[in-house]
Amino acid sequence: MSMSVRIDDELYEQAKNASQGECRTIAGQLEFWAKVGRAALDNPDLPIDFVRDLMISKAEDRKQFTAFVPGQFRG
Repeated sequence: MSMSVRIDDELYEQAKNASQGECRTIAGQLEFWAKVGRAALDNPDLPIDFVRDLMISKAEDRKQFTAFVPGQFRG
């Protein structure tokens, strides 16, 4: 479901600038920030960078990764 929400012009511009570098829509950038902020508030003992990186990794397509097999690569 999608709905309109009023936000500060400065926050909109910040999301617009950040969304270009992160390949997200402006709405997607604001949603990402909200999810990171919520996760950070729910886990105040974790560093914000860790929370952000965790949220990014959860959104990645798992099909492109190779499964780790212990002992497979020995040098």
